[in-house]
Amino acid sequence: MSTVAAYAAPSASEPLVKTTITRRDVGPHDVAFDIHYAGICHSDIHTVRDEWGRAKYPVVPGHEIAGVVTEVGSEVTGFTVGDRVGVGCFVDSCRECAQCRAGEEQYCVKGMVGTYNAIGRDGEPTQGGYSGAIVVDESYVLHIPDSLPLDAAAPLLCAGITLYSPLRHWNAGPGTRVAVIGLGGLGHMGVKLAHAMGAHVTVLSQSLKKMEDGLRLGADEYYATSDPETFTTLRSSFDLILNTVSANLNLGRYLGLLALDGTMVELGMPEKPMSVPAGALISGRRRLAGSLIGGIAETQEMLDFCAEHAVRPEIEVIAPDYINEAYERVVASDVRYRFVIDTKSLRS
Repeated sequence: MSTVAAYAAPSASEPLVKTTITRRDVGPHDVAFDIHYAGICHSDIHTVRDEWGRAKYPVVPGHEIAGVVTEVGSEVTGFTVGDRVGVGCFVDSCRECAQCRAGEEQYCVKGMVGTYNAIGRDGEPTQGGYSGAIVVDESYVLHIPDSLPLDAAAPLLCAGITLYSPLRHWNAGPGTRVAVIGLGGLGHMGVKLAHAMGAHVTVLSQSLKKMEDGLRLGADEYYATSDPETFTTLRSSFDLILNTVSANLNLGRYLGLLALDGTMVELGMPEKPMSVPAGALISGRRRLAGSLIGGIAETQEMLDFCAEHAVRPEIEVIAPDYINEAYERVVASDVRYRFVIDTKSLRS
């Protein structure tokens, strides 16, 4: 066992504090690495504030993790000391079900093991990336291409794959019309990735205040959903709509924006159940679907794609002692577009 500095939430009502946690010894199939950067995902905030009702305290959040390998197990073949690596939203799965065997570990029948706030195979709680180092089974570690800076690579391991997976699954590319609802940490990655894939991209945002950003990031069009005319102008316009916000939207209005056989994909987690008007689906043979991150192979594919096409998230790098202020700014939508923690001080 080794010890490492980390930032943990002691309870739902307390700020994160600096503490010390233990990491397991490196086993035959493990990769140990120093964490250089960890992204802040809104789901980190939901978890530590127990807004999803499943928090196990103390909890060290962080599932957008990038760093450099310091040690590998005796039977590890895919990684060596000095490799640039990352870990995303999960660190294990059953490895036996049809989904795991198909490389869709995020849909593991028995449930994937989250990078934090879960219980690992050893019976111990998993603790995430707001820390100086981590030990993970090699099957759940990813190679970060040399052309991707580690600070920019970190958010790709959740925000990036969350958008890449549905874009790939529903065949976004030249000739397809993609709309992204919301221009935040997830949405801005959807715009960049869809643009890089060659799709025609439209941002649907509550207002036009981020319009200049949206167009700069690769959007072809930008509309305010607070304007009722938007839903008239864009009726039956899109092959694919990616909803990145967690608000309870009027789904009938948005489904009406889909063309024949179009699909709307839910990526956020609304607080209340959604009401789906059947007529909006039936009238255009439309689909309402969901998507959850991606498997290990697809996440590696995404990292390679981002390296090849120079796709980077827009980030603001912070020191660990700024985490609590960063949380408040995320909740207030006061970040463009992803906070990334420089964990250097947690390794010193």
